[in-house]
Amino acid sequence: MAAKSSKHKSGAAAVNKKAYRNFELIERFEAGLELLGTEVKSLRAGQADLNGSYARISGGECWLVGAGIAQYQQASIGNHEPTRNRKLLLHKGEIRKITIKLEQRGFTLVPLRIYFSDRGLAKIELALARGKRQYDKRQAITERDRKRDVDRSMKKYRR
Repeated sequence: MAAKSSKHKSGAAAVNKKAYRNFELIERFEAGLELLGTEVKSLRAGQADLNGSYARISGGECWLVGAGIAQYQQASIGNHEPTRNRKLLLHKGEIRKITIKLEQRGFTLVPLRIYFSDRGLAKIELALARGKRQYDKRQAITERDRKRDVDRSMKKYRR
């Protein structure tokens, strides 16, 4: 009996690597993306950039600002604007919860990655985050180095 193969690949179309380094991630949310047809095709080709982007709540709706999805090469007249603001699909309760947190000082809503679900829908992972200070970054680097050294020294005893 053959295993079921999924119709669509579920993998990250774009990842915001700097968000993991520059922010302390407090809480994560999953949202849908309202996209045009050429944007979906461009995302499937891996033509997206999340660096410098953020999410904003205005008028009871959540918007992705500053994310770049390159224009689709095979499209002609119906191509999209690469850096337009895109609507994020969240439940009202989630938007209310995020709004309360964002009103507190120091919180921001950062996109972590865009991916396609098993059903083929474009999703974005958002995180409620607080910016790291320079000494926090250094501390994380030294802790990572210390852990790596311990793992190296314990390697010969694990055999």
